[in-house]
Amino acid sequence: MKMNPLGRTGMQVSELCLGTMTYGTQTPEAEAHVQIDTALAAGVNFIDTAEMYPVNPIAKETVGRSEEIIGTWNAQTGRRGDYILATKHSGEGLAVVRDGAPISSKTIAATIEGSLKRLQTDYIDLYQFHWPNRGSYMFRKNWDYDPSTQNREETLDNMRDCLQALQQQVDKGNIRAFGVSNESAWGTAQWLRLAEEGQGPRVASIQNEYSLLCRMYDTDLGELSVNEEVGLLAFSPLGTGLLTGKYQDGVVPEGSRKALVPELGGRHSPRVYGAVAAYLEIAARHGLDPVHMALAWCRTRPFMASAIFGATRQVQLEHILKSVELELSPEVMEEINQAHRAHPMPY
Repeated sequence: MKMNPLGRTGMQVSELCLGTMTYGTQTPEAEAHVQIDTALAAGVNFIDTAEMYPVNPIAKETVGRSEEIIGTWNAQTGRRGDYILATKHSGEGLAVVRDGAPISSKTIAATIEGSLKRLQTDYIDLYQFHWPNRGSYMFRKNWDYDPSTQNREETLDNMRDCLQALQQQVDKGNIRAFGVSNESAWGTAQWLRLAEEGQGPRVASIQNEYSLLCRMYDTDLGELSVNEEVGLLAFSPLGTGLLTGKYQDGVVPEGSRKALVPELGGRHSPRVYGAVAAYLEIAARHGLDPVHMALAWCRTRPFMASAIFGATRQVQLEHILKSVELELSPEVMEEINQAHRAHPMPY
């Protein structure tokens, strides 16, 4: 499996990353452990989680369970050093974790200690902020997000405060690198600028939504990624399962994400199924598996560090891992571009 640089950290991450947000709800612990074994055997060296996981649903009773499941695998196998581990600090917008308190020097140290304990490890390779305190364009908020409500100096003061706290964690050996998630070009540029001023660790990566159906990253953030060597960690590269085709024609498989979350985080829309149909037609025309095509396309993007996939079941994981064998032809790439122009922003 191809390896890509994780920013300027010196770490190399596999082009596919094992996402764990179903561990502890849809995916039981024993099967999750088998998934980790399988992914590492296939060449994946990157696992992503978060303190708030699992989801579907997010519940106070299960918060932290995904980290705990990874932790029991670490303890049972002794293989913590065999992979790059990423987790996230939740911050505002998640009432079940610290009542949604914003990320600051007051929350960072204790939150990291909590993750270390659940993960049964001495260090986190990539520590990410799940959302900016000031809000985000992600999860369909781009339609009405209003940045004019921000106070620039307060935002920058908070960033300095956070970076200084993160540097203390780097110095202690608790974390190796810092990443952001659900971030904007302006926000990432400020994190970079403040790091260059010596305030704390440099941003290594951006974890934002990206797929054939969601290409907001292609413009300003894509340019920033390439020029500043801050790679994209793409979440939902299969559009929460939409790009598999399993939800076409009103079908909702039992136990699927749509059965649990009918709106799919705002991705269910009148226009999305036509867009999915266009990509399914391309795959069929060229004899390609649509899952493999969607993930292979992600690998072609110049700013991609790793595409984070989730698999509720082991059979899904095994199928996804085969996507690295596919290289898309120029003809397929051109047809994908045409479909994107015909179906921009389908949700």
